[in-house]
Amino acid sequence: MAFIDYYKILGIDKNATEKDIKKAYRKLARKYHPDLNPNNKEAEKRFKEINEANEVLSNVENRKKYDKYGKDWEHAEHFEKAEQEQQYRRSSQQQTSGGFNESDYSAFFESMFGGHASNRRSNNIQFKGQDYNAELQLNLTDVYTTHKRTLAVNGKNIRLTIPAGVKNGQTIKIKGYGGQGINGGPNGDLHIKFSIINNTPFKLDQDNLYKTIDLDLYKAILGGDITVETFDGKVKLPVKPETKNGTKVKLKGKGFPVYKKEGMFGDLFITYEIKIPENLSAKEKELFNELAKIRTL
Repeated sequence: MAFIDYYKILGIDKNATEKDIKKAYRKLARKYHPDLNPNNKEAEKRFKEINEANEVLSNVENRKKYDKYGKDWEHAEHFEKAEQEQQYRRSSQQQTSGGFNESDYSAFFESMFGGHASNRRSNNIQFKGQDYNAELQLNLTDVYTTHKRTLAVNGKNIRLTIPAGVKNGQTIKIKGYGGQGINGGPNGDLHIKFSIINNTPFKLDQDNLYKTIDLDLYKAILGGDITVETFDGKVKLPVKPETKNGTKVKLKGKGFPVYKKEGMFGDLFITYEIKIPENLSAKEKELFNELAKIRTL
């Protein structure tokens, strides 16, 4: 496997902070995203490389392994295990014979990674593959319904079902979609963290939605029907006469879908903000004056 310089791919140096890595990744991911570069094989290749680089460098432990072992970073645990076992052997041999042959270390190392036939027990140890981490950025409108999406991870396109109601910052595990196992061991897992951008006029809290709407003075005083925009369409809402500013109304079941509970939704809470009429005509001022007189009688 040839060495891949993940720092170079993201255009950062080895002293880059986590913030630098995240900023560089998002900038390049947007630039080379397949949706913005249809039928562009070179952009698709770059997008895969960028995702792979981010998966490694955005994970603190993986980055340490990569900085130390380079292209063999995924086998860091094996190297360290081999070194620890060899140190134990060295200590045992020094206690019994007072000396240690350096060639024993090479022989042991080769047996761990496909060399001599000695130490077969070590060569048959199974290891789980490396876990992968990815971030998927979606709009709030994207996760209102369950849908399928293709995600590029470590050079592979994975078709995922995104459940409705997934939350910002939530992480889900896709079993077996990580790195390949060693010596027949199980594959690692894929951990996907969701970054949800609210592209709507609604505020989301848990599964409930909140929205403030303008209510004209006349409707607030006299009452009547208004049309309100909900997340999935318009509804007619009755307004009671003499409605006060800041009044809250609950629309049951008009909130956000509950994660992995099909058919269940939170509620929508509407807050009325009464708007005072402006640029009154002479006739309107006259009528308001008359009302004011009546109220003082």
